[in-house]
Amino acid sequence: MRIRIEYRPSYSMGIAMLDPDEEIRVEAGSMVAMSQGVTLETKAAGGLLASLKRSILGGESFFVNTYRAPRSGAEIFLAPALPGDLAVLELHGESLLVQSGAYVASSQGIEIDTKFGGARTFFASEGLFLLKCSGTGTLLLSSYGAIHERTLSPGESFTVDTGHLVAFPENIGFAVRAVGGIKSTLFSGEGLVVDLSGSGRVLMQTRSSDAFLTWLVPQVQRRMPREPKR
Repeated sequence: MRIRIEYRPSYSMGIAMLDPDEEIRVEAGSMVAMSQGVTLETKAAGGLLASLKRSILGGESFFVNTYRAPRSGAEIFLAPALPGDLAVLELHGESLLVQSGAYVASSQGIEIDTKFGGARTFFASEGLFLLKCSGTGTLLLSSYGAIHERTLSPGESFTVDTGHLVAFPENIGFAVRAVGGIKSTLFSGEGLVVDLSGSGRVLMQTRSSDAFLTWLVPQVQRRMPREPKR
């Protein structure tokens, strides 16, 4: 499998080129187009309980679509729901923790599970529910905004807002906390952050969907027609 990315970083689309009879697992709603002869199988990957956990905690679809190329090979065009970037990662027997909503597609050698990484609190809407992507194969992730990569050195610590975190290796230590005290958390415009420690690649997104919604909802409400008083 080879994946080429076009139109990055604002409106990225991934073009997956499959070998004969090769399969790719795709998040529901991410397929844009495909070549002739591709077959589709939709199922609850990993069984009922695993699919429920992935859907409820991980924010992903309950059902997963598996596309299979014909003997002549195939192309499948993929894009996420939100405008932004895509990243192709090659895993070699390792595990990656991925922010919910960032998973787009993967080869059959990648297993997807859910890992709880923090709590939603009374003062913040942002939590940290992570997908655990492990195995050997190709992984396609999306972001809201452009993807920025930061490589941590051994022993280095780094703090990322949970709304901007895309993915990091499982062997990196992490802890979710409020960015300050209750007053700072309530009035600073910041919510929860995650402290990362260890060595490895950290993927961040330049925009936060939570921050965008925080700005958008009041704008929509302000422009909605008000009912006349009775």
